[in-house]
Amino acid sequence: MALGKVLIYAKNMDETALFYQTHFGFKAVQLANDRIIELVARDGGANIMLHPAAKGQKQGQTGVKLIFDIKDVEGFCAQSAKNGLDFGPIHRADGYVFANAKDPCQNAISVSSRAFRKNNDTA
Repeated sequence: MALGKVLIYAKNMDETALFYQTHFGFKAVQLANDRIIELVARDGGANIMLHPAAKGQKQGQTGVKLIFDIKDVEGFCAQSAKNGLDFGPIHRADGYVFANAKDPCQNAISVSSRAFRKNNDTA
């Protein structure tokens, strides 16, 4: 069984969809009369579903972080900065690197090379 989708409650659905399309290559799909926008991962992996946030719902307060597997984190962050997405500092961990940012809804996102480290155990 694989994780198929991650749902994000978004105050500004169009801005959030554009963010994930621009910076991570997702394709937005929305059926007529459907309030959900599904962001389809072009290279496999889980899709993101954008759902309208309730008026009183606080943004960025959930315990979820979206982590994107990126082989060249430094290069990705440099290119992202040119496209208007600034990541925080590059952190060096046990055989991989990662950097953090926020989406327009203030959800935590990260790019990480952990999936590509040598002797990678995914357990």
